[in-house]
Amino acid sequence: MGIDRLTYRGEMRVAAIQHDIVWEDPAANFVRLAPMIRAAGDDGAQLIVLSEMFATGFTMRSHMFAEPIDGPTVAFLIAAAQDTGAHVAGSFACSPTTDGETGARIAAPLPTNTLVVARPNGDIERYDKIHPFTFARENDAYAAGSGVHSVLIDGVRVSLFVCYDLRFAPEIWSVAPTTDLYIFPANWPASRRHHWTSLLTARAIENQAYVLGANRVGTHGKLSYVGDSMIVGPLGETLAHAEEHEAIVMATVDPELVARVRSAFPFMADR
Repeated sequence: MGIDRLTYRGEMRVAAIQHDIVWEDPAANFVRLAPMIRAAGDDGAQLIVLSEMFATGFTMRSHMFAEPIDGPTVAFLIAAAQDTGAHVAGSFACSPTTDGETGARIAAPLPTNTLVVARPNGDIERYDKIHPFTFARENDAYAAGSGVHSVLIDGVRVSLFVCYDLRFAPEIWSVAPTTDLYIFPANWPASRRHHWTSLLTARAIENQAYVLGANRVGTHGKLSYVGDSMIVGPLGETLAHAEEHEAIVMATVDPELVARVRSAFPFMADR
């Protein structure tokens, strides 16, 4: 999706909410997240990003917890966006799409790990994770998305990705010329935390854009999550970073700085 730079309106305040997740209990997660989202909105955030599969945790019981795109999880995101006046983003297990007239499936038979950005006016944008995490057999529970997606939020061009997508540069590079900010909600484990922080920084440097990573904290089974949610600037500088506890990470994104960096250092032209 191409987005014209002439639609810029200026800087945007963004927030990553680093939170624990109550396993497979959407209602409990909505209760614990609502005040954190409200606090980020009260602090001026115009885009608020939750972790990957924020309502359930990274469950492989996708058919049990999948919801339609107009189900309670997306309704929660829309209500949060309307309450705060900010855009609110998070991923969830989304049921396969069906034809409204025949009821026949018109998408993959598996649910998708779908990132939704809810706008304050009630509209939504969606992106289906294109790289299921086969190491954890996510590919057995979730279908891969078919392409990348970018949106315009308050004059900032935002490209949407989820967790494991961070490891795959080609799709991220493909939208770089029309991206000011990449977002990566995640459930990235502590055992590979160095990969997480290194790749977030690398993606910012190589694409000369802002990168926001919103990771969870807490434990589930044998896995622990230490967060390391970050917002990185277009020169690779860490603008904000969370420690190993629930936190709200905030920074200001300036699309004109992205333009200046790319003009001063026209590296992407050499790809």
